[in-house]
Amino acid sequence: MTQIIVLPHLELCPDGAVIEAEAGKSICDNLLANEIELDHACEMSCACTTCHVIVREGFASLEEASEIEEDLLDKAWGLEPNSRLGCQAIVSDTPLVVEIPKYSINMAKEGHRK
Repeated sequence: MTQIIVLPHLELCPDGAVIEAEAGKSICDNLLANEIELDHACEMSCACTTCHVIVREGFASLEEASEIEEDLLDKAWGLEPNSRLGCQAIVSDTPLVVEIPKYSINMAKEGHRK
């Protein structure tokens, strides 16, 4: 198992979390399995940006993003150089520190969160 530290997010994970993640599964799958409800409007098919995360530590351990993922990330709210789509970033055996942005495009358009 690999450790993922999730930085505090006001609504999804107010106190932050430390989870034991399964290598070979996506960041999104691992967060959902640990009751951190990361948005994933396209059901993890790499068709939206609602599962956008910022990998603060361990970014280099992830496989390179595909061209499709890179194109989608250009539309993500709060894009940073170490941004990834949680559904596409596959966890390895390297610990990660992940930040969930305050908003996603889905949240802003549908007014889910303030």
